[in-house]
Amino acid sequence: MLQNLLDFDLEGLTAWFTELGEKPFRARQVFHWVHQAGVADFAQMTDIAKSLREKLQQHAVVAPPAISYAHTSADGTRKWLFDVGVANGIETVFIPEEDRGTLCVSSQVGCALECTFCSTGRQGFNRNLTVAEIVGQLWVAHHGLRGQANRTTGEISERPVTNVVMMGMGEPLANFENVVTALGIMLDDHAYGLSRRRVTVSTSGLVPAMDRLAERCPVALAVSLHAPNDALRDQIVPINKKYPLVELMAACRRYLVHAPRDFITFEYVMLAGVNDQPEHARQLVELTRDVPCKFNLIPFNPFPDSGYDKPHAEPMRVFRQILQDAGYVVTTRKTRGDDIDAACGQLAGKVADKSGRVMKRLHKEAA
Repeated sequence: MLQNLLDFDLEGLTAWFTELGEKPFRARQVFHWVHQAGVADFAQMTDIAKSLREKLQQHAVVAPPAISYAHTSADGTRKWLFDVGVANGIETVFIPEEDRGTLCVSSQVGCALECTFCSTGRQGFNRNLTVAEIVGQLWVAHHGLRGQANRTTGEISERPVTNVVMMGMGEPLANFENVVTALGIMLDDHAYGLSRRRVTVSTSGLVPAMDRLAERCPVALAVSLHAPNDALRDQIVPINKKYPLVELMAACRRYLVHAPRDFITFEYVMLAGVNDQPEHARQLVELTRDVPCKFNLIPFNPFPDSGYDKPHAEPMRVFRQILQDAGYVVTTRKTRGDDIDAACGQLAGKVADKSGRVMKRLHKEAA
C-alpha cells in the first residue's frame, strides 16, 4: 500500500525518508512542496533528484480526501463534503471575512458525545479521521482558494486560510493523537505557519485530554459550555455526567497557564426557553468568576426534528447585557452559510453509524 505523505508531520516524514535511505533535508524539501506549494505530483517537484521522484512514485502518494461536492453560500461561505469511504462523508466550512479567512475542520466521522442540539451528534459515530483526512481539509481549502479574490475586499489572497477552528464534525480531543499531529503540521513554518493564537480547538469538556493538550500543543481553546449548571448540562451535553462543571472549570484554569491567549472562549448555543433565561446568565457569571474568559453566544440553527427553537431577539439581548454588565466580553456569532446548512451545529455529512445510536433513537421515537 502506498504511504500517504499527508499523514506525516515533518519529524515523521524525516523518519520515513531515513527508512528509504534518504537524507533528512530531502524530507524537508518534500514537506515544503506538499504543504506550502500544494503539489501532489512528485514529477513536479523540480529541485528533487529524478531518482528520488521515481522512488516516491513507487512508495508514496499525496492524497487528501476526495471532494463529493462543494457549495457556496450567498454570503460567500463555502462548504465541502469530503468522501472518506464506505458511505461516510465529512463536512468542512470556510468563512471569509474582511480581515481573516476561517476554516472549520472536522476531526471525526460523526460524533459519539450526543449533544442534543447538534445535527452531527444525531448522525451517530463511525470512526476517527486520520491525520491525512484532517490536514487534507486544510490542504484542499488553502490551495483551492489561493489566488482567488476576497468577496468582501476584492483583493487576491495568497493566504486565504488565516485561522483554523477544530469545530467541525466530531470531538477533537476524542481523536487526540491524530488531531495533535495535524495541529503540528498546521503550525509548522515549513507547512502552513499558522500562529497558535489563530488555531482553536473546541471541546465539550474532556478534562484529561485538555490537560494533555496543554502539555503537547497548547493552542487557543474554546469550550462548548451551553449550560450554567450541572442539572441542565447533564441533559444537553451528556459528557458533563463524567466531567462535571467544577472539574471542567478547574481544567480551564490549568490550561490557561500554557495557553497562547489569556482567556478561554466559552461557546454557548442559545436554545429558546431552555438555557436563555436571565437566571441562566447570572449562573454563568457565578460559574466562571475565577476563569478569565469571553463568551460567544450562538443562536441555535434549526435542523429537522431537533426539538429546539431559535431564541428570540429580546431574551438574547437581556442575556448578553447581564454578562456584559458583569464585565465579560461577549460576542454573538453571526449565522453564516445557513442557506447551505453550513452554520454552527448544522454539519451532518454522511455517517455509517457504528454506535447503534440512530436505530435506538428511531425505536424510541416510534414507541
